[in-house]
This record gives sequence, structure tokens and C-alpha cells, in this order.
Amino acid sequence: MCETRTALSTSKRALELHKEAHTAATPVRVVWKERQAMATKKTTKVAAKTNRYKELKKMLEERRRDLLNEVQDKIRDVRSESGKERDVLDQGESSEVDIQDDIEFALIQMKSETLNKINEALRRLDEGTYGNCFECDEEIAEARLRALPFAVRCKDCEEARENAELRERSLARKGSAALFFDM
Repeated sequence: MCETRTALSTSKRALELHKEAHTAATPVRVVWKERQAMATKKTTKVAAKTNRYKELKKMLEERRRDLLNEVQDKIRDVRSESGKERDVLDQGESSEVDIQDDIEFALIQMKSETLNKINEALRRLDEGTYGNCFECDEEIAEARLRALPFAVRCKDCEEARENAELRERSLARKGSAALFFDM
């Protein structure tokens, strides 16, 4: 009976030690699980951002390639047309041809500027600053970047900048109008 009592007390003591060990280890396990969850969440967030950048980079490169082809085609067309002799009959037709050439040149210039903005966006993407607003440093909405992939400001900051420019132009017009009334 003494042996049974000793075995029972040993079992109870072992059970108590086991409970203590688990109770003491529980905070460590909780902290470890929390850290693991945070690391998983961080890894998921980084992976999502990486995928976002890959998609946006692909879109930027496609847009760049398309614009480059368009600009080169326009330049080629303008050169081939300017090499041909023009059968202009009067000044009206000559003026119309000049206006058309000016429009073509303006389109080439606009597409070239857009191409430069896309190249700048690709540079920022490589540097890791793409997709962040220049003003508030917040992330620019993906929908905005898909619509305007070379955007440098979030919607709110861009609207604030446009409103400030509008106010400045309005004040400048009022100031220049006042100059004429002083005479």
C-alpha cells in the first residue's frame, strides 16, 4: 500500500510538474505564435506589394513599348511625307498642310512627354519609390496607377495641387486686370 501511495504521489507530482511546465511555456508559445502570425502577415503584405509592382511594371513596359512604336511610326510618316513633293495649288491648301503638320508635331511631342513620364515611373519602380505620393508619401491607389501609371500624387494631393494652381491663375488674372484699370 505504501508503494501504491508513493506511486500515486509521484504521479500527482509529475502531473503538477507537467502543468507547471505547460503553464510556464504558454506565454512563450503565445508570443511565438503571435510573432509567427505577424511574420506571415508581413510576408503576405510584401508578396502582395511585389506582385503589384510586377503587374504595374509589366503594364508600364507595355505602354512604353506601344508609345515608342507610335512615336517612331509618326516620325517615319512625317519624314516620308515631307520627302514627297507637295502639289499645292494655292495658299489655302499650303496653310492647311502646315496646320496638319503642326498637329502631327504636337501629337508626337505629347507622346514623347508621356514616354518620358513612363521612363521616370520605371526608374522610380526600380528605386522602390514608385506608387508613393510625392506630397504625403502615402500609397497611391492601384486604380489610379492603372489609369495613369506615371501618377506621382494620390488623388487628394493632386486635387489640392490643381485647386491651388487654379487659385493662383485666378489671382494672376485679377492682378493683371487691375493693371489696365489703373491707366
